[in-house]
Amino acid sequence: MPKRYLYGTVIVTYRCNAKCNMCDCFRDPSRPEDEITLETIKKLPEMAFTNITGGEPFIRKDIHEIVRELFKKTDRIVISTNGYFTDRIIALCKEFPQTGIRISIEGLQQTNDAIRGIPNGFNKGYNTLKTLVEMKHPDVGFGMTVQDMNCEDLVPLYELSNELCMEFATATLHNSFYFRKTDNKIDDKLKVAQNFEKLINKLLKSTSPKKWFRAYFNHGLINCIYGQPRMLPCDMSKDAFFIDPFCDVIPCNGMAQKAVMGNLKGQPWDELWNSEQANKVREQVKHCDRNCWMIGSVAPAMHKYIWVPGWWVVKHKIFKGNKYSIHENRFIEKKHK
Repeated sequence: MPKRYLYGTVIVTYRCNAKCNMCDCFRDPSRPEDEITLETIKKLPEMAFTNITGGEPFIRKDIHEIVRELFKKTDRIVISTNGYFTDRIIALCKEFPQTGIRISIEGLQQTNDAIRGIPNGFNKGYNTLKTLVEMKHPDVGFGMTVQDMNCEDLVPLYELSNELCMEFATATLHNSFYFRKTDNKIDDKLKVAQNFEKLINKLLKSTSPKKWFRAYFNHGLINCIYGQPRMLPCDMSKDAFFIDPFCDVIPCNGMAQKAVMGNLKGQPWDELWNSEQANKVREQVKHCDRNCWMIGSVAPAMHKYIWVPGWWVVKHKIFKGNKYSIHENRFIEKKHK
């Protein structure tokens, strides 16, 4: 059997019960009858990793069937969720204990609930996390999208993840067709970068090699906040893809305008993936100027170009004694002299 190498993201719905300040997805939900079906999911290719996302994936009543089908063709599945539908999440994890769960938490209670617009959202998400930990679910974590409003909660949330012995993922504000937003921005870049600096130093001082590489990823988020060129090549549309609720295959969710490689409802995968239209989109990606830095595109790049983050880790672990400073980045010096 050929080695699975593709990273796939399946956006199963644009319906969402949250009203996040950085995402207007809830204003333009998909209709259930228009959303990707099991028949189309069966047409997806073999994948090394699959992320299921939304909207809120657990709004789909057939999420169990979707996961069951995807496990026939992928090595690992992680579902991104706001954690609100605790009973549904726990039921799925009991049926598929190998499924990863990542719950979005945007800060401590007051901050999170203000950003996400779900009444009692922090407590719902946190209780879901605690329940998963108590049932010894092996692949669970949470993550936050860092902005001015919540950057001071970044390290406290990381400490919480350590207490619960779980993964902690980060992102930063960005705009794209996917979020239906064009006005997301960070006003106090230095303050946000300084909080990332604190997190990076904690990650470097840990005993976990995985966390050392997470430190590099967070260094890249500072780079992104300041609008600097991306630190690793983007191979989206070559090694990775997204498919949206309408079965359009797209390179990623970070572009300003949606670029469609083909529609899986009406085409077999191999025909779509190797089509002239798909190659046109790859050319667009090659010349993309977004310089985004999101885990969906960066994780495969970090594996492919491992020597780049590897050298960064060696330099900061050995030569700099587990220390990182934002002032290593000359663009910050110039900006804040």
